[in-house]
Amino acid sequence: MAITATQNDGVSLTADNVSYELVETDVDIITSGRRRIPAHSGVLASASPVLTNIIKKPKKSYGGSSKRVVKILGVPCDAVSVFVRFLYSPSLTEKEMENYGIHLLAVSHVYMVPQLKQRCTKGVGETLTAENVVDVLQLARLCDAPDLCLKCMRLIHSKFKTVEQTEGWKFLQEHDPLLELDILQFIDEAESRKKRRRRHRREQNLYMQLSEAMECIEHICTDGCTLVGPSSNLDNNKSTSQVKTGPCSAFSTCYGLQLLIRHFAVCKKRGDGKGCLRCKRMIQLLRLHSSVCDQSESCRVPLCRQFKNRGEKDNKMVEDTKWKVLVRRVASAKAMSSLSQSKKKKSEVLFKEEAEDFIRIRKKLF
Repeated sequence: MAITATQNDGVSLTADNVSYELVETDVDIITSGRRRIPAHSGVLASASPVLTNIIKKPKKSYGGSSKRVVKILGVPCDAVSVFVRFLYSPSLTEKEMENYGIHLLAVSHVYMVPQLKQRCTKGVGETLTAENVVDVLQLARLCDAPDLCLKCMRLIHSKFKTVEQTEGWKFLQEHDPLLELDILQFIDEAESRKKRRRRHRREQNLYMQLSEAMECIEHICTDGCTLVGPSSNLDNNKSTSQVKTGPCSAFSTCYGLQLLIRHFAVCKKRGDGKGCLRCKRMIQLLRLHSSVCDQSESCRVPLCRQFKNRGEKDNKMVEDTKWKVLVRRVASAKAMSSLSQSKKKKSEVLFKEEAEDFIRIRKKLF
C-alpha cells in the first residue's frame, strides 16, 4: 500500500494494485523537512490515542490553511511517511524495517501504536550488531521495550570485548555511567548464573555416578558380574565363566567396583591404624549404600545391616549435614534413574510388539 499527495489536497491510497481516492483530508502531518502529508483525522484517531488528543485540541491555522496540523519531528521524512501508511494499513517491508526500524520504534512509542512497536522491537532485534547494540539499548530503555533490552544485554555479554572497542561504548562511559553500571552488573550476574549451572551439572553427574555405583554394588553382590559375585551362585559342575553373567550395561563402573572389592577383601593395611585410601573409599560406598538401601534385612551387600544398625544407634547424635544432603540427592538420582529405565523398557517392549505385529500382518498379506 502506498500513500501519495494529490492535486486536490486529497490522498491516494494504493493497496493490492487498486487505487482509492479519498478526498477531504482534514489533517496535515508536517515532518522535519517541512513536508506535508495529508491524512484523515478519523484514521489517525482510531490508531493512536496520542494523536486523538492532539486532534481534539483547538485548531490553529498555519499559512491560512483550514486543516489541523500535526507535527512529527526528529525522524526522517520517509520514516514519517511509512508511519502514516502503517496507520492506514498495518504492513511493513523488510527494506523499510531495515532503513527506518529504529525511527519507527521511537515514533510508535511516542504515539502509542502497540502493533507497530511490537513489529519494530522484533525487527530491530534481528538486525543487532556489536556496532549498534549500545545505541539500540539506550533507545530500547527510553521506549520501554524490555524484550529488546534483554536481547541487547545478551549480545553485549556475548561480544563484550568487541563492543568495548566501539564508539557507542566510549560515549556511554562518558555520558551515562549508570547504564554502564547496569550492563556490568548484568554481565556479572550472567557469569555467576553460568558458574552455578556448571556446578549444578557437575553435582548432578556426580550423584548419577554414585547412584550407578550403588546399583552396580547390588548387582555384583546379588547377581554376580564377570570377576566378582556371590559364591552361592556357582555350580560345582560348571565353571565360573559359564555360571556368571556377562558384562553389564555399566561395565566400566562395575569393573572398577569389582577391583575395589577384591582389594578390600585382601588389603592388610585396613586394620593397622594407618588405613588405606582405597579401603576408606570402599567403606564410604558401603555406608552410602546402607543409607539408601530400603531392604537391609534381605540385602546381600556386605556391612549393609551393620551400617544400618549403627546409624539407628547414632541417630540421637548430630549427623553430618553434608552427608544427609548427599544421601538424599543420591536417593533422588537413583529414583530418577530407575524411572527412566522403566520408561525405556516399556518403550522397547512396545516397539518390539509393534514390529512383531507389522511382521505378522505383512506375512498374511504377502
